[in-house]
Amino acid sequence: MNIILKYFPDLNELQISQFEALYSLYFDWNSKINVISRKDIENLYLHHVLHSLSIAQVIKFKPQTKILDIGTGGGFPGVPLAILFPDCEFTLIDSIGKKIKVAQEVIDSIELKNISAKHLRVQEEKNKFDFVVSRAVMPLDDLMKLVRKNISKEQKNALPNGLICLKGGELQHEILPYRNIATTYEISDYFSEEYFKTKKIVYVPISVK
Repeated sequence: MNIILKYFPDLNELQISQFEALYSLYFDWNSKINVISRKDIENLYLHHVLHSLSIAQVIKFKPQTKILDIGTGGGFPGVPLAILFPDCEFTLIDSIGKKIKVAQEVIDSIELKNISAKHLRVQEEKNKFDFVVSRAVMPLDDLMKLVRKNISKEQKNALPNGLICLKGGELQHEILPYRNIATTYEISDYFSEEYFKTKKIVYVPISVK
């Protein structure tokens, strides 16, 4: 938990208690339904919570921003972001029902009011959002084709509406079709831990006619 406070020292008491509760909740649920690698659960705050929060280093979502997290698994990056941005609305979807069950149990346990979790494929999600976020769900081109329909025309943030992905490794080929509009951020520019050396955020604005 200290690593979260290192980079986000201005959390209020409720946010701190919600973040603190995540470890025991995920540890307990992960023993029943594997949503995080069993070896990796000890690194929950570094590899999952802080990684999710890296998006907040690129954009500070304005109140009432609507964000869709696709392929959320047990709730990443959506749950940490919903704690950090309590005035925004988050929708988490995943095609695997048992993973959404874990996300929903966590949401209920920490009483997050600004979030909903749905057992749904992205093709079935019809609502409009300011941003779509995801963590290593599928190649960028596939994601863009699927989420374009979900982007709202109305703008309210410093960055134009679009897709924000957490990615790792070599991305040149994947980003090539969007090289003129995509922006890649090195997470190691924000967080000094070794884990983030190969981690990136890719942002692609999506204009809606």
